[in-house]
Amino acid sequence: MSWIREGELNLIEKISANVLKAGPMPKHVAFIMDGNRRFARKKNMGRQEGHMQGFNKLAETLRWCKHLNIPEVTVYAFSIENFKRTKDEVDGLMELAKQKFERLLEERDNLEKHGVCIRVLGDLNMLPLDLQQVIAKAVLTTRVHNKYEITNAVREMAWGVEQGLIKASDVSEPLLSECLYSNNSPNPDLLIRTSGEVRLSDFLLWQTSHSCLVFQSVLWPEYSFWNLCEAILQYQLNHKSIQKARDLHREHQASLQLEADRACVAEHLQHHGNGKPLDAQRRQEALLHYTACREERVQDFLESLKHKRDSYFNNLCSEAVLA
Repeated sequence: MSWIREGELNLIEKISANVLKAGPMPKHVAFIMDGNRRFARKKNMGRQEGHMQGFNKLAETLRWCKHLNIPEVTVYAFSIENFKRTKDEVDGLMELAKQKFERLLEERDNLEKHGVCIRVLGDLNMLPLDLQQVIAKAVLTTRVHNKYEITNAVREMAWGVEQGLIKASDVSEPLLSECLYSNNSPNPDLLIRTSGEVRLSDFLLWQTSHSCLVFQSVLWPEYSFWNLCEAILQYQLNHKSIQKARDLHREHQASLQLEADRACVAEHLQHHGNGKPLDAQRRQEALLHYTACREERVQDFLESLKHKRDSYFNNLCSEAVLA
């Protein structure tokens, strides 16, 4: 089954899509694809077949998103908690993932045609090495196409401080956001969870703090175009309040950063000044200089972090070639 499904919407779907697109549309939708195992029990089929049906539904959902002009989709595929399932089921999921990423690599021309860029979020070290390698190859192959996480981000900032790339005072909420696995993506506008579960299961907790959350009772393999339309309509009804909350949060972040910069400048002047108070203009100049230096440090740190992560994928691909 292909990752990229061709085909148009039917007439009623096209009309409905056009009506929806007249309003504000989410640019990034995240899915928690829940209900594959319950679907398998409902249909008296094996769990692995249920997971396969779930992948097929993902491919179909990506086609709908393409027709709705939604440029970015993030899906919750496997969590640390899922390792607690039976060995047979976990091994089956790992093998299914490997097969699907290998299939993806066979569709390079189609991926390039549609401008698909694959990014995988999370700690890949927990996956089998052969799966890590095929994922790395998929990420590197599509990276130029241009159409547990918080703990790791904190660890990365600590690494930056230890390496002397940033100061402890540079650590902030916006910098943490830049260190997340999803830093190259805008935060989701809409998060959808199927199967009636009303929880996020630690999925994009930081990124969805100002997103529209929609919980739907349908099992993921039974998800339909109309379920997606319903979720988008919920987003549109809440769009103004979501935007207002995001704007207020950005203003609050900027205010906190300004206060932190002023405190650092005041401390610096106290320890390195000549004891005479500076006039307002000199204090402002010192603040602007400190802010520019901080921003330069942060950018250098983020470049180093990007290089560190890119090296991880390049090394995995090199190991796969040598194997």
